[in-house]
Amino acid sequence: MSEHHLTVPAALAQLPGPNGERFVELFTHGTLSIELYAPRGHDPQSPHTRDEAYVVVAGRGHFRNGDARHPFASGDVLFVPAGVVHRFEEFSDDLAVWVFFYGPEGGEEPG
Repeated sequence: MSEHHLTVPAALAQLPGPNGERFVELFTHGTLSIELYAPRGHDPQSPHTRDEAYVVVAGRGHFRNGDARHPFASGDVLFVPAGVVHRFEEFSDDLAVWVFFYGPEGGEEPG
């Protein structure tokens, strides 16, 4: 897979990782890191130190983002500021999301 052309099938073929990881980092450039995340059963995430955006490739369920909880489906974009508790809940077995981490540690200043 070219580092400038990322595909879901090629990324999913790398999961689970050697230690059971349900994510794979596929590309970095400056502060940008692109991963594919495909949890199975439950989502054990803890808050991250940088801002992140998710693009839902497949699946549906609910997304907890701080105090808010809302449904999501394929094609949706979800944003999480650095340090905010978040996770996918009650999601389908085919859940796969692109994850874009970017910016400085601690997140960008709201604008």
